[in-house]
Amino acid sequence: MTQVFSGYGCFRKYLCRTAGREPTSTCHHCDNCLEETAQHTLEECPTWAEQRGFLVAAVGSDLSLPTIVRSMVESKRSCDAILAFCEEVIVWKEATEREREDTALISSGSQKES
Repeated sequence: MTQVFSGYGCFRKYLCRTAGREPTSTCHHCDNCLEETAQHTLEECPTWAEQRGFLVAAVGSDLSLPTIVRSMVESKRSCDAILAFCEEVIVWKEATEREREDTALISSGSQKES
């Protein structure tokens, strides 16, 4: 949940501009997104539409951070839905990030052997 609220972690905008671990900040999942941010993941990215549907059912269609926080404070159901969304999405994003990093390491090792 901290990664979604802060924008730090496995979002390409952060990984590109702050951590220097990605060449661009474009979303791996969208053809038209120039910056993959926490808010993009929360509100727009089609990859998370199913998870977002459960979240919207619990908190409503306004997924701005102030509304999310207010919903968490007002309702355990909303808090649980937000936590579930964040956990599922971040775990998946971290796993795919590790796979990309491992693939890059293997590729660079193969090039050195040639």
